[in-house]
Amino acid sequence: MKRFYFQKIKWCALFAVLIFASALIVSSQVVFAADSPKYVFLFIGDGMGLPQKMAAEKYIGKKLVMNSLSAHGVTTTNAADRFITGSAAAATAIATGMKTNIGFIGMDSNQKPLKSIAQIAKEKGMKAGIVTSVSIDHATPAAFYANVPSRSQYYDIAVALAKSGFDYFGGGGMKDPANKRENSLNFQGDALELAKKNGYRVVTKKQEFLALKPSKEKILAYNEWLQDGGALSYALDMREQDISLAEFTAKGIELLDNPKGFFMMVEGGKIDWACHANDGAASIHDTLAFDEAVKHAYDFYKAHPKKTLIVVTGDHETGGMALGFAGTRYESNFKVLNNQSVSFQRFGDEILAEFKKKESNKVFDAIKPLITKYFGLKFDGGTQDSMVLQSYEIDRLKSAFERSMAGDTEEKSYDPEVYLLYGGYDPLSITLTHILNQKAGMAWTSYKHTAVPIATSAAGLQAEAFNGYYDNTDIALKIMSIMGSGDKPVYEKQSQNQTAMVQGR
Repeated sequence: MKRFYFQKIKWCALFAVLIFASALIVSSQVVFAADSPKYVFLFIGDGMGLPQKMAAEKYIGKKLVMNSLSAHGVTTTNAADRFITGSAAAATAIATGMKTNIGFIGMDSNQKPLKSIAQIAKEKGMKAGIVTSVSIDHATPAAFYANVPSRSQYYDIAVALAKSGFDYFGGGGMKDPANKRENSLNFQGDALELAKKNGYRVVTKKQEFLALKPSKEKILAYNEWLQDGGALSYALDMREQDISLAEFTAKGIELLDNPKGFFMMVEGGKIDWACHANDGAASIHDTLAFDEAVKHAYDFYKAHPKKTLIVVTGDHETGGMALGFAGTRYESNFKVLNNQSVSFQRFGDEILAEFKKKESNKVFDAIKPLITKYFGLKFDGGTQDSMVLQSYEIDRLKSAFERSMAGDTEEKSYDPEVYLLYGGYDPLSITLTHILNQKAGMAWTSYKHTAVPIATSAAGLQAEAFNGYYDNTDIALKIMSIMGSGDKPVYEKQSQNQTAMVQGR
């Protein structure tokens, strides 16, 4: 009898332990859900490698906000079919956690549609916002709401935007809302009008934009005047009436904030464009503009430290920026970049274009005052002044001037020398930025992307997950996991490869 009594006590005790253990498991699950961030920011500096960030820090003489975050990792970037990635493949990897081929948007290598972090957030009941300094249908933003086999399908991407149901789009305009390129087989009417029909309020004037208040209506906002390719102006060329990337970000935070939280992706797209053109000053100013956008999120995080996650990364490096030039040995003098007051784009499109209209301006001497005015390079002066051009530099400018006046670009000339030297940009503009960059102690190796790893930083809830060395697909997988275990089946279904990465990392 006693033996039975003690056995009964033993089983009761064991049962109590099991109940307690189960309670702990349930409790831990609740804690995990409670620890999931209510607000998630993903910042992508297109073309922004470590050199671009360090150049910006050297230029202003202090640490960038994005470099002050608590967690830092190193991220590899290759595409599924190429070592050096492109923006579409890289953005798809960062948005969905899946490698894909060059040019694919929101699809795996077999053209199977993938679901992005933004779409998952929307399904969770969170609001979703997409912000960029280039056209809103460009590769990086498109990877978060579209699924097409070619990044050039701008009409189809614009239609996907109109049907996305996302709450906020801000930045550049649409490149082909009316399908003028006729590269879509599924014309559904003007995409901008379709967006309006689907409840989007379109805002293009700064005053109206800044006056926006939180409401149930969805917003599609972009600048009334766009510089190149439907993008915002380079930060170096910004006018008072332009809406900046930081302003689009700040307004997005205000409009998206709600009891269920939000996900917002912000792209500094023109860092990439500046680096493609080897314009160091334009690259630095757009990197600083991107960091100013990060600061708005960081200030928001400080007000909501237990509810926010910020992740800052790049999709790839562009231009092979080198922080060092043989001609200056080990010296750097980034102050000389203060002499450049316009981007290569504005100089070519506006200043040089106007200059070419006069017949008397076909001689090199006529361009000299403009070179000095907009780039600070001098043709006369003492040898101690670093801005005074050397004879070989003047010869380079003369040659580039002649090519510019002849209309040489990649599109108009098949001369291999022109392509290798100028990469399809205006020869004089590129030569001016090269010479100025070299005087600062900066050089370039390419007009294209490179495969160097990228720095990824984070702050906020579970930011430590972004320490270490990992692939760009892991950025999406980490964010998906941190956003809540309930999402796991969503991205498990995307592919066996993706599932393995979720379980194994």
